[in-house]
Amino acid sequence: MNKQFDVLVIGAGPGGYIAAIRAAQLGFSVGCCEFSAYDDPAGEPRLGGTCLNAGCIPLKALVASSELFEKVSHNLEDHGITTSGVGIDIAKMQLRKEAIVTKMTAGVKFLFRKNKITLLHGRGSFAGRTDAGYRVIISGKEGEEEVLAQKVIIATGSKARHIPNIAVDNVTICDNEGALKFTEPPKKLGVIGAGVIGLEVGSVWRRLGAEVTVLEVMPSFLVAADESISREASKLFLKQGLHIKLGVRIGQAKLTKHGVSIAYTDDQGFEHTLECDKLIVSVGRIPNTEKLNLEAIGLQADERGFIPVNDHCATTAPGVYAIGDVVRGPMLAHKAEDEGVMVAELIAGQKPHIDYNSMPWVIYTTPEIAWVGKTEQQLRAEGGDYKVGQFPFAANGRALGLGDAEGFIKMLADGKTDEILGVHIIGADASDLIAEAALAMEFRASSEDVARTCHPHPSLSEVMREAALAIEKRALNM
Repeated sequence: MNKQFDVLVIGAGPGGYIAAIRAAQLGFSVGCCEFSAYDDPAGEPRLGGTCLNAGCIPLKALVASSELFEKVSHNLEDHGITTSGVGIDIAKMQLRKEAIVTKMTAGVKFLFRKNKITLLHGRGSFAGRTDAGYRVIISGKEGEEEVLAQKVIIATGSKARHIPNIAVDNVTICDNEGALKFTEPPKKLGVIGAGVIGLEVGSVWRRLGAEVTVLEVMPSFLVAADESISREASKLFLKQGLHIKLGVRIGQAKLTKHGVSIAYTDDQGFEHTLECDKLIVSVGRIPNTEKLNLEAIGLQADERGFIPVNDHCATTAPGVYAIGDVVRGPMLAHKAEDEGVMVAELIAGQKPHIDYNSMPWVIYTTPEIAWVGKTEQQLRAEGGDYKVGQFPFAANGRALGLGDAEGFIKMLADGKTDEILGVHIIGADASDLIAEAALAMEFRASSEDVARTCHPHPSLSEVMREAALAIEKRALNM
């Protein structure tokens, strides 16, 4: 007899495993299938998707290691600390990263056992629909089995987008996966794409000694960010030694005796060749939907591979939902998680809601960049009345004490109601500081609400309060 579930989740990445856990908490019988490209030493699929295995978590581990190395090598003299003979063991750094990944992925398996979720090892694809539910084929190493589910949540995530004339081998020419596995810092590193992943990975290897050149097709830097943040980031990254070339057209990449040669045309139309030891291709991601056999249940992905859904992530097939990177919106792990919770609660008859405008973005460079809500250029284009408050970390005692005083916090508020419309940060711990702004916007707070909330002293959070005070030209420490 086929296994039957109230809810079947296809994919165990951040969106999928969270959806499965929440559905189990709500009393449903839950199955989750995972066909992982990342196996543990025992050959079992590691859960957590790209995020835990080859994305967010391992990359942030390398970010932390590289930042410590740079700080010890170059930034301790002002503290009166003298160092000499500083080195780094890349192999040990990589082992630390892998240990963190193993711990996190094992933690997801523990949560499945704790919540009595059935883990199905294999790739899920639809086989049709009957009165008993949706038929899903699970194809794994041991063969195929068919299961039935009343409700299905598609959470198969995404994969790196590649460039047709540049073959990724994840040895010399790498996407995000190969870029995390270098056994030594390349002397010269090329990065195609100045997006989140390109900047984060490029910054890691720059701190460890690589000369990094970033080639970006767009004529402007960090176009998704607020213009003030983009200008500040460009200035600071150039100062750090990142070479960023905008408005380029990429030609062919060829393997050479010493690495790779990339042909490109600059924004003036002049042709150039970049010679480097390693090349990272970081030009976005595409959804993993091609092997789901959506046609079997009357669904079809759009021309970009995304599954059309409504505001509650429901597809046009009754009882089938899709979340995370396979649907519209930003490809963010926390977005996938929130959608997973929302869908599980909808299935249970609850009425959850996601305010996508209150969803924060983070870039883990040095300094970190984070924002939530609208940018000033968006507000200007809309023609509405708005106010701006900005405060620098250079005027904050905690930031000065830490030796991380670059950057600022910028707050945008409605000119009439004072409701916070957007908050933009470039500076130390931006990834944590942005949570206050997201919470404020979720509750439709005004800048005055933040300005009149007591913040601890000395702390970096005081910069948020001062930015709110600056909305009404009453910052206290500047």
